[in-house]
Parts: sequence; structure tokens; C-alpha cells
Amino acid sequence: MNKKYSKEEIFNKLCEILEDEFEIDKSLLNGDANLFTDLDMDSIDAVDLAVRLQQFTDKRISPEKFKQIRTLDDVADAIYNLL
Repeated sequence: MNKKYSKEEIFNKLCEILEDEFEIDKSLLNGDANLFTDLDMDSIDAVDLAVRLQQFTDKRISPEKFKQIRTLDDVADAIYNLL
């Protein structure tokens, strides 16, 4: 199956969203960064992020899968696997 975006493109878009819309410092954005402990996001921020990513990919992460996501790599992998 041909993927619409590479993992790198997804990760870069994720970082762009976090910088632009959540005002998170670029220096904090790496694959191991935890959304909640490292980036100080809360559950409402996480839902907003999921909505923004859905707009980017036209795919929705299931609530069950979203609950398992902790790091930026987890987010990028989850989106990539949806495509």
C-alpha cells in the first residue's frame, strides 16, 4: 500500500502544529518528548492536537489508540499506521 505521507513528514507536521498552535519551544520537540510531562499538554490539548492531525491526514485516531500515545514518536507512528 502506498503511504500518503512518510513518517518524517508526519513528524515534521506534528512539530509544526505544536510550535505554531500550542506555542511549544522547538528545542523540546524530539521523538522521545512526552506530550504530558515534557511538553506540559493536558487532555484538552491532546484532543485539540488529534483534531488538527485529523485535518492534516483525513484520518481519525481511535480513542483507544489515542489513550496509549505518550511521545511524539507514538503520535507519528499512530498516524502513519492509519494511512
